[in-house]
Amino acid sequence: MREILRVTGRELGAFFGSPVAYLFIGAFLAASLFVFFWVDAFFARNIADVRPLFDWMPLLLIFLSAALTMRLWSEERRSGTLETLLTLPVPTLHLVIGKFLAALALVAIALALTLPLPLTVSLLGPIDWGPVFGAYLATLLLAAAYVAIGLFVSARTDNPIVALIGTTLLGATLYLIGTPALTNLVGHGGGEVLRLIGSGARFESITRGVIDLRDLYYYLSIVGVFLALTLYSLERLRWAEPTANPRRHRRWTLITALAAANLLAANLWLHAAGQARMDLTEGRIYSISDPTRHYLGQLQEPLLIRGYFSAETHPLLAPLVPQLRDLLREYQLAGDGRVRVEFVDPLRSPELEREAGEQYGIRPVAFQTASKYQASVVNSYFDLLIQYGDEYETLGFQDLIDVKARGETDLDVRLRNPEYDITRTIRKVLQGYQGGGDLFGNLNDPVSFRGYISAARHLPEPLQELRAELEAVLSDLAADADGRFGFQLEDPAEGDGSLAQTIAEQYGFEPLVISLLDPTPFYFYMLLESGEQVVPVPLPEALDRAGLTRALEAAIKRLTPGVLRTIALHAPPSIPPVFGDVSSSAGYSLLQESLRDGFRLLETDLTSGQVPEEADLLLVVDPRGFDERQQFAIDQFLMQGGTVILAASSFDLNLNANAIEARAAPTGLEDWLSHQGLTLAPTLVLDPKNTPFPIPVQRDLGGFLVEEIQTLDYLYFPDVRTDGLATDSPITATLGQITMNWVSPIQVDPQANAERRVIELIRSSPEAWSSASENVQPDFQTYGGLGFPRGAERGRQLLGVALEGRFQSAFAGRPSPLLEPVRERASDLDEEPDAPTAPVLSTVIENSPSSARLILIGSSTFLSDTAISLATEATQNRYLKPLELIQNAVETALEDQGLLTLRGRGQFSRLLEPLGREGRILWEALNYLLAFAGLALVFWIYRQMRRRHDQANAKLLIDLKGTGGR
Repeated sequence: MREILRVTGRELGAFFGSPVAYLFIGAFLAASLFVFFWVDAFFARNIADVRPLFDWMPLLLIFLSAALTMRLWSEERRSGTLETLLTLPVPTLHLVIGKFLAALALVAIALALTLPLPLTVSLLGPIDWGPVFGAYLATLLLAAAYVAIGLFVSARTDNPIVALIGTTLLGATLYLIGTPALTNLVGHGGGEVLRLIGSGARFESITRGVIDLRDLYYYLSIVGVFLALTLYSLERLRWAEPTANPRRHRRWTLITALAAANLLAANLWLHAAGQARMDLTEGRIYSISDPTRHYLGQLQEPLLIRGYFSAETHPLLAPLVPQLRDLLREYQLAGDGRVRVEFVDPLRSPELEREAGEQYGIRPVAFQTASKYQASVVNSYFDLLIQYGDEYETLGFQDLIDVKARGETDLDVRLRNPEYDITRTIRKVLQGYQGGGDLFGNLNDPVSFRGYISAARHLPEPLQELRAELEAVLSDLAADADGRFGFQLEDPAEGDGSLAQTIAEQYGFEPLVISLLDPTPFYFYMLLESGEQVVPVPLPEALDRAGLTRALEAAIKRLTPGVLRTIALHAPPSIPPVFGDVSSSAGYSLLQESLRDGFRLLETDLTSGQVPEEADLLLVVDPRGFDERQQFAIDQFLMQGGTVILAASSFDLNLNANAIEARAAPTGLEDWLSHQGLTLAPTLVLDPKNTPFPIPVQRDLGGFLVEEIQTLDYLYFPDVRTDGLATDSPITATLGQITMNWVSPIQVDPQANAERRVIELIRSSPEAWSSASENVQPDFQTYGGLGFPRGAERGRQLLGVALEGRFQSAFAGRPSPLLEPVRERASDLDEEPDAPTAPVLSTVIENSPSSARLILIGSSTFLSDTAISLATEATQNRYLKPLELIQNAVETALEDQGLLTLRGRGQFSRLLEPLGREGRILWEALNYLLAFAGLALVFWIYRQMRRRHDQANAKLLIDLKGTGGR
């Protein structure tokens, strides 16, 4: 080892003793910085990672390594010093390894000088250090492979130019083997083999942050093969005559061939042996997580995951197929025999293609591709089928990928969040199957029904028959439950009234009346209990046996783990888009689609005064002018122990092609929220820490106004990062970042909420303020860079809050508003009704159980299709943080938090902190300066080491002279 290090030191001294090292390091840094800031436009890309630094390394290192190694042996041969080296008492192997380590050390020094780039990114955004470490490791391994190739070529010639060209050709060939230009010609099977042989695919695998033993050995095997060939080439130069000692020569040839063959063959053995890998990413995003294993552990029947992938597909999608295959194989292993994974090409099997289209609605997609010779259209499949029992879901390429636009024609396509997409689909089919199967089969504890119902003689006419139907339905359920369901009916009016007092205090149950004309009170309340869970069963709107059965089954499913939950959604209807008017396309279709991915969605306008009885949660988005009946529906759902999520603002926004307009618009819930201890202020929040968005700006050109769209800082779009998100709540703990568009601040009454748990979910920066102005159009000429006057009172504004505990109804002590239409009809007794109407049964539940939750978010616009599309345009990739926030809130409320740790881990979800143009220029210039300073530091360190070495030699000479004189 000492001899190897001496050779390494000698070669490094030769590098730094000439301009070679400084030219190499300077060229490496210049190319890296140019690619990072100019070619891949780091700041415009707006992603907190260092992928742009390493995307070009497989190509860049080919030329730099060739230039570095071209003289290592060829110059020795040309100058005649090779014979001297080979006759030294140093094994040739030590010489080869020493030169190899010297060249690799120079690459490592150049690579170390790029460390300010990831440090800069870490200061500007939430970088994941796992891929950074993997990328640096992959670069060193790739450089080692290219250096070994360069040593071999240099040993075969005495002409450095020939060595340069030969190394470049060999390195380029190794890289091109795995590129789409060749893999697309042979289909998925052959293409995957070529990708495994090529150096680029292995490099991309490690730069993801996944250290796979097979990838590591691949590069080490290349290094071993070419170092062995280099040693063999140098050994041949020792032979004076090729036929002088043929046995020894044949032995050398055989040993070298066997060594190279075994080194290469071990790749095949490792690939077949299985995976031995380490996921370094934050959250282990490329490994099967515990939530996924939890859902796979619930499987009682085989789960089928079938991939439909065409052999010929778009070149940007082709590299993603092996990644999906590797992940699905992990699902198969984690399923412990309960998961079957298949990969098919429908275009090669008409039967499979017919089945995919007829049974599952999977059809090919036409992709436009362009090659060197022509443009063409390729019809191909890129779909997943997930089937469990008779339930199935499909995922197309749009559900699986994220696209980041680097330019007009340059796209970065990656898998979005494959484990989350696949696992949420597995959960959906699993819950759908369990919900449609045995009603009691998946219960953890037996269920008991408690009915607080008056005797039949005290019930009004429609309910006497309903009571008898209820007893029949309960008997049927008990017969089917096999001892897991029991029921009990009690009359609160009987006895001393203690039962009526108990249910009034515990559940808020008060006597019912059928109308104001017939105020005779009675009871008709139903509850289900299982363990410590209590679920109220609302009276169905249709007072019949079928309605009772649906209400009871929906309530039982709420007590059953792993059953698909139901969300009642109130949102304004979408308006058909009008050309040139952005506001006309406002709607919440993206929100609805995201909720349907994991839940059953019911749309309701709440005008009936009731929330659908099968709803597990109520989500109200953009309420406007709610009347008393709609308020009552929200109030009573909360009083029943449900969860209500409100996304509302005090302003109505209108976006069109010319300006942004805002006008005060009451929600109709102001008094109700105030009763619950919350106030939605009639202002909007402005925050200097905001997200730039494309907005219309007017410029005055000598009296002529020119209006244009510019991407500028917009104070009404607060950019909230980790310091403004509640880390102790699963709703926001994993969110990382969110932009709140046109948000109203929230005030919490501490006295009214003294006994409730209050979680401040979202807060603005400390420099924010609020304004009641309806002018939300920036004026940069009057107010400078901010575009708006700075507020006098600045501080953190509360933008989202969650309350949990006991609530009191805002309608306590008042008659139910559902009875008011009866009062109006009673004023005109001579009018004959057109048709018989069902009786209105209503009362006011005055208190909620402690499980009730109320979540208020001060903006509804941030969930709209318009806001999400604007954010997507600004970030050049799908911006889904608002939808993730609502999904997290829903799953937290429904106590199904399995996917919370998986959601939000997309490839492009880590955004940079908002930064102005001056700040970007400053950071870029700082990195240029640090690169130059690093190069100067290397020169200074070498000069210091050289000076100490010269002083040590001079001292040694003096000592030797002194000894000789004596």
